[in-house]
Amino acid sequence: MEDVCEGKEFSFPLEEKKVLSFWTQIDAFKTQLKRTDNCEEYIFYDGPPFATENEIDRKLNIKRRDQVLEMGIDKYNEECRSIVARYVEEWEKIITRTGRWIDFSNGYKTMDLSFMKSVWWGFAQLFDNNLVYRGFKVMPYSTGCKTPLSNFEAGQNYKDVVDPEIMVTFPVIDDQDNAAFVAWTLPSNLALCVNAKFVYLKVRNNNTGKVYVVAESRLSSLPNDKPKAETAGDTKKVKGAKPNSEENSYQVLEKFNGASLVGKKYEPLFDYCNDFSSVAFRVVADDYVSNDSGTGIVHCAPAFGEDDYRVCLENKIINKGENLVVAVDDDGFFTERITHFSGLYVKDADKDIIKAVKAKGRLVKSGSFTHSYPFCWRSDTPLIYRAVPSWFVRVEQLKEKLLENNDKTKWVPKYVKDKRFHNWLENARDWAVSRSRFWGTPLPIWISDDGEEVVVMDSVEKLEKLSGVKVFDLHRHHIDQITIPSSRGHEFGVLRRVEDELFEKNFPGDFVAEGLDQTRGWFYTLMVLSTALFDKPAFKYLICNGLVLAEDGKKMSKKLMNYPPPLDVIDEYGADAVRLYLINSPVVRAEPLRFKKEGVLGVVKDVFLPWYNANRFLVQNAKRLEIEICRSFVPSNLATLQSSNVLDQWIHSATQTLVKDVHEKMDEYRLDTVVPLLLEFLDNLTNIYVRFNRKRLKGRTGKDDCHTALSTLYNVLLTSCKVMTPFTLFFTETLYQNLRKVCEGSEESIHYCSFPQKEEARGERIEESVKEKKKIIELARNIRNRKSDKRQEQLPLKTPLKEMIVVHPDAEFLDDITGKLKQYVLDELNVRSLVICNDTLKYASLKAVPDYSVLGKRLGKSMGFLAQEVKKMSHQDILKFKETKEVTIANHSLKLTDIKIVRDFKRPDGLKDREIDAAVDGEVMVILDLREDESLKNEGVAREIVNRIQKLRKKSCLEPTNFVEVYFESLDMDDYVVQRVLCSQEQYIKEKIGSPLLHCTLMPPDVVIISDESFELKESKFSFKISLARPALKFNEEALLALYSGDVKFATRLQTYLLSRDHSNLKSEFQAGDGKISVSCIEKLPVVTVVLGEHIHLTVGDYLLSKKST
Repeated sequence: MEDVCEGKEFSFPLEEKKVLSFWTQIDAFKTQLKRTDNCEEYIFYDGPPFATENEIDRKLNIKRRDQVLEMGIDKYNEECRSIVARYVEEWEKIITRTGRWIDFSNGYKTMDLSFMKSVWWGFAQLFDNNLVYRGFKVMPYSTGCKTPLSNFEAGQNYKDVVDPEIMVTFPVIDDQDNAAFVAWTLPSNLALCVNAKFVYLKVRNNNTGKVYVVAESRLSSLPNDKPKAETAGDTKKVKGAKPNSEENSYQVLEKFNGASLVGKKYEPLFDYCNDFSSVAFRVVADDYVSNDSGTGIVHCAPAFGEDDYRVCLENKIINKGENLVVAVDDDGFFTERITHFSGLYVKDADKDIIKAVKAKGRLVKSGSFTHSYPFCWRSDTPLIYRAVPSWFVRVEQLKEKLLENNDKTKWVPKYVKDKRFHNWLENARDWAVSRSRFWGTPLPIWISDDGEEVVVMDSVEKLEKLSGVKVFDLHRHHIDQITIPSSRGHEFGVLRRVEDELFEKNFPGDFVAEGLDQTRGWFYTLMVLSTALFDKPAFKYLICNGLVLAEDGKKMSKKLMNYPPPLDVIDEYGADAVRLYLINSPVVRAEPLRFKKEGVLGVVKDVFLPWYNANRFLVQNAKRLEIEICRSFVPSNLATLQSSNVLDQWIHSATQTLVKDVHEKMDEYRLDTVVPLLLEFLDNLTNIYVRFNRKRLKGRTGKDDCHTALSTLYNVLLTSCKVMTPFTLFFTETLYQNLRKVCEGSEESIHYCSFPQKEEARGERIEESVKEKKKIIELARNIRNRKSDKRQEQLPLKTPLKEMIVVHPDAEFLDDITGKLKQYVLDELNVRSLVICNDTLKYASLKAVPDYSVLGKRLGKSMGFLAQEVKKMSHQDILKFKETKEVTIANHSLKLTDIKIVRDFKRPDGLKDREIDAAVDGEVMVILDLREDESLKNEGVAREIVNRIQKLRKKSCLEPTNFVEVYFESLDMDDYVVQRVLCSQEQYIKEKIGSPLLHCTLMPPDVVIISDESFELKESKFSFKISLARPALKFNEEALLALYSGDVKFATRLQTYLLSRDHSNLKSEFQAGDGKISVSCIEKLPVVTVVLGEHIHLTVGDYLLSKKST
């Protein structure tokens, strides 16, 4: 494996670009496709780049529909085609940079002939199955452009306008009081609508004597006339009426619910629609009628309101597919049917209509109000809602099948399917597929001028056969001019294509993902088409995404520039970090996300840097081991790797748990649960396995044990990389390319590797014990960090403690803690001894506390008294309650879920608060003896010295493989105390720094100092200097003289030669020669054999150790 730089020097974006070049070099995508050519296909949907006509219209400054016709549909559509090509180019750039492998050369676009042909085929199937009919749809309509608009377009240009607000009467036929309904109206009114759940009143105006019907909650909307005189006779006053209020102005004659009004007939305001009188001019009911404005009675003109149309259709006032009276033409002028206002623009006719109403004596109230109103974004003219001809798919008759097919699918999150989407299907309306646009897939319908003959094309071949024209493209400018002869004869003319179009995708798939808004869009149309065409769902699994918002919570807007450009974020932090940030966010649970760059940076810090550092630690220590064993590090594979070390067994089991959990979560498409699994695993890997195994990984427990530990770490990193490759495709490739260098026969790319398989046998017991061990360590740290009145200062980990007691009822768990895991716990917490206890009451007293969150709602006012009684429970009462699992207090039966049993620390007699402390979590209690003695102080000083040495190494930019000798010099006048500390802690310091701590008097005169620094330990009042030096040879001069029979010059020349040699090469020669080397290259000197340990020591530390051993 190659050396790797420090994490702070590692550029994730730069490495990703290197990976992209590597994938291009090996043609990774195509190679991977070839390797999986015989595997089962996995089909998923992805929305392609798209261009809206809005953008084209802005570019070409098109304001009206006739401008397109003047320009020519062919030229307009080619402009659309060019912008799609531009979007594709931008899309490819972003998709490639994020690491997605897409076959752009074979991608589909909705403008491609193959796609358009499939749409024609699908529509023809629907038509042949009698699922298509012609009707009307009420849509936002621009009179300036003479075209309907989409809801998106209609919402682009709202303005505050002043419009007239009037109320008119509709006399109720055969009403004994000559009552009249009160509402606003249009000349083409066909019905009045009430809310069946509302209460309505029949009231008489005390001034005029006129009788009106209004909703009780909207009585205040009627004009407040002051009575000239008191009305004679009995009147029914409204309770709480105020002077001169509507309650005083009106006498309540009758009160009834809205449902009782349904079916009542009324006199229309105008006679323009008298041909509908047999079914129209009656009261209907619907929940869309609200009581926040108006009179609680809404007029219905089915050609000019979506709810109006729906309600009149449901109540059989109009019928599907029949010609609808649309009394306004394409320019927004009333037609000849509206005789009094014919030729007037609808918005200009308001004053004339009000005048006519007043002349009829039907005006109740008039005024004006200001409100926000939609305008056409092109022509800047006010929009109207107008029924336009449309082709429909009969969705309502498919409702039951749609609901059945929806039940067969699995969604993330599930509630979107069960609630939002289910409810949408439950209330599904027939689907209007027509669009009055120029660019897109035209409807394949040819119809005769009299409308009697309709032919639907299911293929290009059919059109070519019937028309005799060769067809190469299905866009409008290529086929609008194509006609086909009538099958009824020449006298019936020809059939022409209708001027509408359809957009849709209709292919089944395993997986689909899109935004929450697509429950009423793409998800819905997919389900409708698949049900209608194939009687099965369109997909098996679906992930519903929420909306990614700007940091301020607003929608991302190019105009506001309230979000950073995506590629800029990727170039700063990397695509993997952005991807993991999004996957770990609420957005994959259909919830909104406020995008923050800091969140992406957090992923780099919390995920990638710890992961990278674990890999770097492996590489560094593998390199160090290679120097020691004089050969390349080759890890043992999982099949042959056998280790008795508990942490090796644990991390292997934890890795397999990661594999199992990711398998399960991915099978459920729960992307949001994967990152927490990885974070927990990385925490275990870096803060437990690597941290507690440093001695082994650094070779201080022997070369064989070091190889086993490094092999374990290698296999864990390799497996975790394979598990996380679908999420972090660049980073795992970077790590893998280095890891595979020591693994013969490995795949060329990690993306060629199979996903790790789950192992049945795992060490669940040891995983649970380590988990509890983490809890013990956390509790002990909490005790150390705790301050109180008795203990003013915290006890940092560098301060050694004498004893820790762990209390737990599970004897098996206590065995683990005192057995395999004991030393790890003691080392981590800097405690000398560990005592266990399974008597949970030896150091604790029990206290009962009511669970207010559970009991509060249930008991209400009785809660206070019961809480006092629960707190009074004695020790014996609590023990009995734990045994019986039930107790009756104040006539209330309480279960274990109602009362919390709390263990309070019971301090042993004779000890003070500052001398002992405890922490509890569930069944575990940890107790620390906080008293210190002289030996503990010495340990603390030793840890401080080691800490300073490690910091100086880091400051000097030394790698773990860089061996140096460490010299210590006391700067105190009296160094007796510090020398005593060093003597007592000699072995500890040697284990921590990897070599003996040398007194400065042992420093050779020719030593090379790398760096040195002076330190002061204020608490211990010690001052000292640490020097880091290159390893220096130490000669046994008497033994060297003996090699040359006492010849000093020869011995000196031998020393000079050995000092000139590279230290590491010299060490390797001694290792290869089993501790001996032969020197024959010194001119005029006899050949001699130099023995390590007899004639020379490679370091001063080796010399000191050999001297002590003898």
